[in-house]
Parts: sequence; structure tokens; C-alpha cells
Amino acid sequence: MPKINGNEIKIGNILEHNNSIWTAVKVDHVKPGKGGAFAQVEMKNLRNGSKLNERFRSADKVEKIRLEQKDQQFLFESNGMLTFMDTENYEQFDLSSDLLGELRPFLQDGMIAIIEYYDNDALKVTLPQKITCKVSETEPVVKGQTAKSSFKPAILENGVKVMVPPFINQDEHIIINTETLEYAERAT
Repeated sequence: MPKINGNEIKIGNILEHNNSIWTAVKVDHVKPGKGGAFAQVEMKNLRNGSKLNERFRSADKVEKIRLEQKDQQFLFESNGMLTFMDTENYEQFDLSSDLLGELRPFLQDGMIAIIEYYDNDALKVTLPQKITCKVSETEPVVKGQTAKSSFKPAILENGVKVMVPPFINQDEHIIINTETLEYAERAT
């Protein structure tokens, strides 16, 4: 695996540090008036979800890891386990629903997700960036309120609450950005 200098760490890098696998969540490059520059890196453990703040000097070497990515199709959920199928060899396997975290409600039957592996351990599940959802409940439009760009609360069919523009009505389909978990656009 390639080693990189501490000042080369970028958000999203997968690193091996303290005998564990981490992803860089936030990186701040600091140049103090006295002493050498360093990178203050907030990392999240890909195996147990714990967080760590670490300071890396430019001379520090860190091992950068490349995860193997595979397209997998979600089939169903049973007892907190998600059953996926490999789209190449059609093998089925189970993963814990905890791996998805707050994205779990957006996983839909038949959806293709990218699962990232390190030594045959599934570490990360990435859903498509845009997902179509149905609005099951929202407030009606108040006349005269549409002049400003205001948003109103809505509950999606999966139970997630989001803010939507006032022109969105109940039973309409909208597109949600899974990276920000926010309204993106009206579905056509």
C-alpha cells in the first residue's frame, strides 16, 4: 500500500492508522507562527464508527488504502440484516443494517448500491446520489407564501422528515440527495 505524507491527506481518504481502518471526514491545514505546519484530521473508524482527531506533521507517513468497490443489488431485510446479491456472480450475502446508518430508510428493493471491501470485509455502503421518494404528508400551501423562497416540513413514505418547497404537495414524488439528505428537485 502506498504511504503518503501527513500534509497530503484529503477528505474521503481511507487510511490505516493505529491498526484500524479510518476515513478522513474533516481536514484542516494549520500553519502556526511558531513550529512546523501540520494537518488536523478528524477521522471516522470504518469498522466501529468511533471518531478520532489526530495531528499529522508533513514528515509523518500514513498508509493510504484503496478499497475494492463492487456493485451489489439490495434484495430484502430480515432481522436487522440486509440481503444483497453480487451482480456479477449472483451470490447472496447478508450485511448489518448498521452499516448504512442514517441512509437505511432510503435503501429500496432492487436498488444497486456500491459496497466497498477491505480484505473481504464490507466497510462502507454508498447509495445512488439521487433517490426518488414519495411525500406522504405535508402542509398545504398558504396563499401569498410563495413569493419568498421558504420551505415547509414534509414526511416521506419511508418516515424521514425533510424540508421541501411550498409547491410540493402530498403524494408527489421528489428527488432526495443522499449525500446531504435534502430535497434536490421534483421528480418527473
